[in-house]
Amino acid sequence: MSTLSVSICRGTVPIPPNSQSHRGLSALKCSFISNNSNPLLLLRLQQPCHCKPHSKGKGMLVRMSYDAGVGVMGTKLGMMSFFEPNGKVVPVTVVGFKEGNVVTQLKTEATDGYNAVQVGYRRVRDRKLTKPELGHLQKVGAIPMRHLQEFRLVSVDGFEPNQRLLVDEIFKEGDFVDVSGTTIGKGFQGGIKRHNFKRGPMTHGSKSHRALGSIGAGTTPGHVYKGKKMPGRMGGTKRKIRKLKIVKIDNDLNVVMIKGAVPGKPGNLLRIAPAKIVGKNIPKE
Repeated sequence: MSTLSVSICRGTVPIPPNSQSHRGLSALKCSFISNNSNPLLLLRLQQPCHCKPHSKGKGMLVRMSYDAGVGVMGTKLGMMSFFEPNGKVVPVTVVGFKEGNVVTQLKTEATDGYNAVQVGYRRVRDRKLTKPELGHLQKVGAIPMRHLQEFRLVSVDGFEPNQRLLVDEIFKEGDFVDVSGTTIGKGFQGGIKRHNFKRGPMTHGSKSHRALGSIGAGTTPGHVYKGKKMPGRMGGTKRKIRKLKIVKIDNDLNVVMIKGAVPGKPGNLLRIAPAKIVGKNIPKE
Protein backbone atom coordinates (compact mmCIF):
# COMPACT_ATOMS: atom_id res chain seq x y z
CA MET A 1 0.00 0.00 0.00
CA SER A 2 1.36 3.39 -1.00
CA THR A 3 1.85 6.04 1.66
CA LEU A 4 0.29 9.46 1.17
CA SER A 5 2.33 12.53 2.02
CA VAL A 6 1.75 16.26 2.33
CA SER A 7 4.32 18.89 1.37
CA ILE A 8 4.35 21.95 3.64
CA CYS A 9 6.99 24.66 3.22
CA ARG A 10 9.11 22.35 1.03
CA GLY A 11 8.96 19.61 3.67
CA THR A 12 7.20 16.28 3.30
CA VAL A 13 5.11 14.81 6.11
CA PRO A 14 4.19 11.14 5.57
CA ILE A 15 0.75 9.89 6.56
CA PRO A 16 0.53 6.25 7.70
CA PRO A 17 -1.83 4.00 5.74
CA ASN A 18 -3.78 3.16 8.91
CA SER A 19 -4.56 6.84 9.63
CA GLN A 20 -7.91 8.55 9.11
CA SER A 21 -7.24 9.07 5.40
CA HIS A 22 -9.01 5.81 4.57
CA ARG A 23 -12.21 7.35 5.89
CA GLY A 24 -12.03 10.11 3.29
CA LEU A 25 -10.70 12.95 5.41
CA SER A 26 -7.81 13.44 7.80
CA ALA A 27 -6.69 16.52 9.68
CA LEU A 28 -3.10 17.65 9.95
CA LYS A 29 -2.25 20.30 12.55
CA CYS A 30 1.07 22.08 12.28
CA SER A 31 2.70 23.59 15.34
CA PHE A 32 4.36 26.39 13.39
CA ILE A 33 1.05 27.47 11.85
CA SER A 34 -1.65 26.58 14.38
CA ASN A 35 -0.90 26.72 18.08
CA ASN A 36 -2.84 27.22 21.26
CA SER A 37 -2.70 31.01 20.98
CA ASN A 38 -3.96 31.06 17.40
CA PRO A 39 -6.24 28.11 16.63
CA LEU A 40 -7.74 29.79 13.59
CA LEU A 41 -5.70 27.93 10.99
CA LEU A 42 -6.22 24.28 10.19
CA LEU A 43 -4.77 22.29 7.33
CA ARG A 44 -6.83 19.43 6.04
CA LEU A 45 -5.91 16.66 3.63
CA GLN A 46 -8.95 15.72 1.63
CA GLN A 47 -8.43 12.48 -0.22
CA PRO A 48 -11.60 10.49 -1.07
CA CYS A 49 -11.14 6.80 -0.47
CA HIS A 50 -12.32 5.89 -3.99
CA CYS A 51 -9.90 8.31 -5.72
CA LYS A 52 -6.25 7.73 -6.45
CA PRO A 53 -3.65 10.10 -4.99
CA HIS A 54 -2.16 12.89 -7.08
CA SER A 55 0.43 11.89 -9.64
CA LYS A 56 3.14 13.28 -7.37
CA GLY A 57 1.74 11.47 -4.35
CA LYS A 58 0.54 14.65 -2.64
CA GLY A 59 -2.91 15.45 -1.31
CA MET A 60 -4.86 18.70 -1.57
CA LEU A 61 -4.34 21.28 1.17
CA VAL A 62 -7.37 23.29 2.22
CA ARG A 63 -7.16 26.20 4.65
CA MET A 64 -10.00 26.24 7.15
CA SER A 65 -10.78 29.06 9.58
CA TYR A 66 -13.19 29.55 12.40
CA ASP A 67 -16.15 31.93 12.33
CA ALA A 68 -16.13 34.89 14.69
CA GLY A 69 -19.38 33.57 16.17
CA VAL A 70 -22.63 31.88 15.32
CA GLY A 71 -24.81 33.67 12.79
CA VAL A 72 -28.19 33.38 11.12
CA MET A 73 -29.68 33.03 7.66
CA GLY A 74 -32.13 35.46 6.11
CA THR A 75 -33.91 36.42 2.91
CA LYS A 76 -33.04 39.53 0.92
CA LEU A 77 -36.13 41.73 0.52
CA GLY A 78 -34.64 44.68 -1.36
CA MET A 79 -32.98 48.08 -0.84
CA MET A 80 -34.24 51.41 0.43
CA SER A 81 -33.07 54.72 1.87
CA PHE A 82 -32.76 55.11 5.62
CA PHE A 83 -32.57 58.44 7.43
CA GLU A 84 -30.29 58.46 10.45
CA PRO A 85 -31.15 60.59 13.52
CA ASN A 86 -28.75 63.32 12.34
CA GLY A 87 -30.58 63.58 9.01
CA LYS A 88 -28.01 61.71 6.90
CA VAL A 89 -29.52 59.36 4.33
CA VAL A 90 -27.80 56.01 3.77
CA PRO A 91 -28.65 53.14 1.39
CA VAL A 92 -29.59 49.98 3.26
CA THR A 93 -30.49 46.41 2.36
CA VAL A 94 -33.57 45.03 4.09
CA VAL A 95 -33.19 41.41 5.19
CA GLY A 96 -36.24 39.47 6.40
CA PHE A 97 -36.37 36.24 8.35
CA LYS A 98 -38.72 33.37 7.68
CA GLU A 99 -39.42 30.55 10.10
CA GLY A 100 -36.23 28.76 11.08
CA ASN A 101 -32.74 29.61 12.34
CA VAL A 102 -32.89 26.59 14.61
CA VAL A 103 -29.89 24.57 15.80
CA THR A 104 -30.21 21.20 14.08
CA GLN A 105 -26.88 19.59 15.05
CA LEU A 106 -23.86 20.16 17.28
CA LYS A 107 -20.58 18.85 15.91
CA THR A 108 -17.66 18.28 18.25
CA GLU A 109 -14.08 17.12 17.87
CA ALA A 110 -14.98 13.82 19.50
CA THR A 111 -17.68 12.95 16.95
CA ASP A 112 -16.77 14.89 13.78
CA GLY A 113 -13.20 16.11 14.28
CA TYR A 114 -14.14 19.79 14.62
CA ASN A 115 -16.56 22.03 16.51
CA ALA A 116 -19.48 23.55 14.64
CA VAL A 117 -23.10 24.54 15.04
CA GLN A 118 -25.44 23.51 12.23
CA VAL A 119 -28.38 25.86 11.69
CA GLY A 120 -31.55 25.24 9.68
CA TYR A 121 -33.65 27.89 7.96
CA ARG A 122 -36.92 28.34 6.01
CA ARG A 123 -39.68 25.91 6.80
CA VAL A 124 -41.03 23.80 3.93
CA ARG A 125 -43.54 20.99 3.51
CA ASP A 126 -42.48 17.46 4.28
CA ARG A 127 -42.74 16.31 0.67
CA LYS A 128 -40.14 18.90 -0.35
CA LEU A 129 -37.40 16.99 1.51
CA THR A 130 -36.04 13.49 1.16
CA LYS A 131 -36.47 10.89 3.87
CA PRO A 132 -32.79 11.11 4.98
CA GLU A 133 -33.18 14.88 5.34
CA LEU A 134 -36.39 14.47 7.32
CA GLY A 135 -34.79 11.85 9.53
CA HIS A 136 -31.83 14.12 10.24
CA LEU A 137 -34.16 16.91 11.43
CA GLN A 138 -36.46 14.57 13.37
CA LYS A 139 -33.54 13.43 15.53
CA VAL A 140 -33.64 16.75 17.37
CA GLY A 141 -37.36 17.35 16.90
CA ALA A 142 -36.87 20.21 14.44
CA ILE A 143 -39.37 21.28 11.80
CA PRO A 144 -38.67 20.52 8.10
CA MET A 145 -36.33 23.22 6.77
CA ARG A 146 -34.87 23.88 3.36
CA HIS A 147 -31.39 25.20 4.14
CA LEU A 148 -28.70 23.85 6.47
CA GLN A 149 -25.41 25.65 7.12
CA GLU A 150 -22.59 25.32 9.63
CA PHE A 151 -20.74 27.87 11.71
CA ARG A 152 -17.30 26.64 12.81
CA LEU A 153 -16.56 27.67 16.38
CA VAL A 154 -13.80 27.11 18.87
CA SER A 155 -16.35 25.73 21.34
CA VAL A 156 -20.04 24.81 21.09
CA ASP A 157 -20.73 25.37 24.79
CA GLY A 158 -23.99 27.19 25.43
CA PHE A 159 -25.81 25.71 22.44
CA GLU A 160 -28.27 22.83 22.45
CA PRO A 161 -30.22 21.00 19.71
CA ASN A 162 -33.51 22.54 18.57
CA GLN A 163 -32.47 25.89 20.08
CA ARG A 164 -33.95 28.89 18.34
CA LEU A 165 -31.52 31.67 17.40
CA LEU A 166 -33.00 35.16 17.73
CA VAL A 167 -31.49 37.97 15.69
CA ASP A 168 -31.84 40.62 18.39
CA GLU A 169 -29.98 38.39 20.86
CA ILE A 170 -27.06 37.69 18.51
CA PHE A 171 -26.67 41.13 16.90
CA LYS A 172 -27.14 44.68 18.08
CA GLU A 173 -27.54 47.93 16.17
CA GLY A 174 -24.11 49.19 15.18
CA ASP A 175 -22.51 45.75 14.95
CA PHE A 176 -20.48 44.79 11.87
CA VAL A 177 -21.36 41.61 9.99
CA ASP A 178 -20.13 39.56 7.04
CA VAL A 179 -22.89 38.82 4.52
CA SER A 180 -22.55 35.93 2.06
CA GLY A 181 -24.81 35.15 -0.87
CA THR A 182 -25.01 34.16 -4.52
CA THR A 183 -24.60 36.99 -7.00
CA ILE A 184 -27.10 37.63 -9.78
CA GLY A 185 -26.38 35.38 -12.77
CA LYS A 186 -25.95 37.29 -16.04
CA GLY A 187 -25.23 34.41 -18.40
CA PHE A 188 -22.50 34.39 -21.05
CA GLN A 189 -21.14 37.92 -21.47
CA GLY A 190 -18.41 39.57 -23.51
CA GLY A 191 -15.27 41.29 -22.37
CA ILE A 192 -16.80 44.77 -22.26
CA LYS A 193 -19.49 43.90 -19.74
CA ARG A 194 -17.58 41.19 -17.89
CA HIS A 195 -14.19 42.92 -17.52
CA ASN A 196 -14.98 46.57 -18.33
CA PHE A 197 -12.99 46.54 -21.58
CA LYS A 198 -13.23 49.53 -23.94
CA ARG A 199 -14.76 49.09 -27.38
CA GLY A 200 -13.05 49.97 -30.62
CA PRO A 201 -14.01 52.80 -33.02
CA MET A 202 -17.41 52.41 -34.65
CA THR A 203 -16.60 54.35 -37.87
CA HIS A 204 -13.86 55.04 -40.43
CA GLY A 205 -13.71 51.45 -41.64
CA SER A 206 -12.90 49.88 -38.29
CA LYS A 207 -13.84 46.21 -38.01
CA SER A 208 -13.00 45.90 -34.32
CA HIS A 209 -16.00 47.14 -32.33
CA ARG A 210 -16.73 44.92 -29.33
CA ALA A 211 -14.36 42.09 -30.22
CA LEU A 212 -11.78 40.96 -27.69
CA GLY A 213 -8.76 41.47 -29.96
CA SER A 214 -5.42 39.70 -29.74
CA ILE A 215 -5.07 37.18 -26.92
CA GLY A 216 -1.38 36.38 -27.33
CA ALA A 217 1.55 35.96 -29.73
CA GLY A 218 1.66 32.98 -32.06
CA THR A 219 5.30 31.87 -31.97
CA THR A 220 6.18 32.88 -28.42
CA PRO A 221 4.65 31.67 -26.13
CA GLY A 222 2.54 29.76 -28.64
CA HIS A 223 -0.44 29.44 -26.32
CA VAL A 224 -2.92 31.54 -24.40
CA TYR A 225 -1.87 32.30 -20.83
CA LYS A 226 -4.03 30.74 -18.16
CA GLY A 227 -6.30 33.29 -16.49
CA LYS A 228 -6.62 35.51 -19.54
CA LYS A 229 -9.64 37.83 -19.29
CA MET A 230 -12.02 36.61 -21.97
CA PRO A 231 -15.76 36.30 -22.57
CA GLY A 232 -17.50 33.73 -20.38
CA ARG A 233 -20.11 33.02 -17.74
CA MET A 234 -20.70 36.05 -15.52
CA GLY A 235 -22.30 36.11 -12.09
CA GLY A 236 -24.03 33.29 -10.25
CA THR A 237 -21.11 32.78 -7.86
CA LYS A 238 -20.82 32.93 -4.08
CA ARG A 239 -19.52 36.22 -2.72
CA LYS A 240 -18.96 37.67 0.74
CA ILE A 241 -19.21 41.36 1.62
CA ARG A 242 -17.27 42.05 4.79
CA LYS A 243 -17.76 44.53 7.64
CA LEU A 244 -21.21 45.86 6.84
CA LYS A 245 -22.89 47.85 9.60
CA ILE A 246 -26.30 46.95 11.03
CA VAL A 247 -28.27 50.21 10.96
CA LYS A 248 -31.56 49.07 12.49
CA ILE A 249 -33.23 45.94 13.89
CA ASP A 250 -37.04 46.00 13.71
CA ASN A 251 -38.57 43.25 15.84
CA ASP A 252 -42.14 44.16 14.86
CA LEU A 253 -41.48 43.64 11.15
CA ASN A 254 -38.83 40.97 11.84
CA VAL A 255 -36.31 42.63 9.53
CA VAL A 256 -32.74 43.89 9.75
CA MET A 257 -31.42 46.88 7.81
CA ILE A 258 -27.77 46.55 6.74
CA LYS A 259 -25.86 49.50 5.31
CA GLY A 260 -24.77 48.97 1.71
CA ALA A 261 -25.47 46.35 -0.92
CA VAL A 262 -25.28 42.58 -0.52
CA PRO A 263 -25.02 39.81 -3.14
CA GLY A 264 -28.06 38.46 -4.93
CA LYS A 265 -31.50 39.66 -5.90
CA PRO A 266 -34.64 39.95 -3.74
CA GLY A 267 -35.66 36.52 -2.49
CA ASN A 268 -32.13 35.10 -2.34
CA LEU A 269 -30.70 33.36 0.70
CA LEU A 270 -28.16 35.31 2.76
CA ARG A 271 -25.76 34.13 5.45
CA ILE A 272 -25.13 36.74 8.13
CA ALA A 273 -22.24 36.15 10.55
CA PRO A 274 -20.30 38.41 12.94
CA ALA A 275 -17.52 40.24 11.11
CA LYS A 276 -13.97 39.05 11.65
CA ILE A 277 -12.07 41.98 13.14
CA VAL A 278 -8.37 41.55 13.91
CA GLY A 279 -7.61 42.27 17.54
CA LYS A 280 -11.23 41.97 18.63
CA ASN A 281 -12.40 38.47 17.78
CA ILE A 282 -9.32 37.34 15.84
CA PRO A 283 -5.82 37.29 17.40
CA LYS A 284 -3.35 39.78 15.92
CA GLU A 285 -0.86 36.97 15.27
